Amino acid sequence: MPADKTLHNERVVYLNGEILPESRAMISFRDTGFVYGDAVFDTGRTFGGKGFMLKEHVDRLYDTLSYVRIAPGMSKAEMLAKTEEVLAINAALLGPDEDYWVTQRVSRGISPVDGETPERDGATILIECMPLPLRARAGMFRDGIDAVVSSLKRTPPSALSPNAKTNNYMNMLLAQREVASYAPGAWAVLLDETGNICEGAGCNIFIVKNGTVFTPSTEYILDGITRQAAIDLCKKADIPLVERPLSLHNVAIADEAFFTSTSLCICPLRSFNGQTFSAVPGPVTKRLMDAFSALVGYDYVEQYLNHLSDDEVGTGF
Repeated sequence: MPADKTLHNERVVYLNGEILPESRAMISFRDTGFVYGDAVFDTGRTFGGKGFMLKEHVDRLYDTLSYVRIAPGMSKAEMLAKTEEVLAINAALLGPDEDYWVTQRVSRGISPVDGETPERDGATILIECMPLPLRARAGMFRDGIDAVVSSLKRTPPSALSPNAKTNNYMNMLLAQREVASYAPGAWAVLLDETGNICEGAGCNIFIVKNGTVFTPSTEYILDGITRQAAIDLCKKADIPLVERPLSLHNVAIADEAFFTSTSLCICPLRSFNGQTFSAVPGPVTKRLMDAFSALVGYDYVEQYLNHLSDDEVGTGF
């Protein structure tokens, strides 16, 4: 391994054909990802330092690339191999009970100035590992998440496909900041253009009523990889599951609720719009959390709880 890859025990990234220490990774200010938000990404995670479903995340990345018509100049197999290489180097820097987000970012490249030749042609490709916010989110696994509906609606599919993971997160970021302004520590939930429940800011939502699990159908949401894993776990455990539009009333009368996301896995809600759930986690949610730990071969709940402190705040946005 070249010496510069372990400079000062620093994490490395892959950037446009090179593996570099993070402090040496530089992207042009004329890159379209910075200038226009003309970029896409996908993010997996590790459990015990080992990547989980990285191929599925790369597959989804290439679906998004096709949708936005960016040619990465790299095959799926190459992207996965470089991702695994970056992770293998960075895994040595993980401390006890730590894990990474593992992210690929691809922009259309450098926007040329009229009459000038850009310093490089083609897409900009970055692969990085970022420590998961385990300490900041540990309290969510002890107490549950407080979810609050934002006044901002989710970007409609007529404007941008919800299944495209683009760099334009402004819709969800603004929703999260709005909610944080009057409910510090709460997680924003956005409605779709019809007024039904869409998704949380960066996560999918499920509710449980009389032992049946419900989750919004896919017309307006990102069909998350962890969402699909939770659906599969329901089927394997013979837990009834229904995908359909969910109203605010449906959530108000639910017995339990939980979020799914790459980093949270399955995490219970404590309240929704100020209305608390009787059990956190509820029995069905707890069953699915245990099943997810078994699926990944790692007790992710214990990992979060091991990072508890007196000042856990924030959602990671």
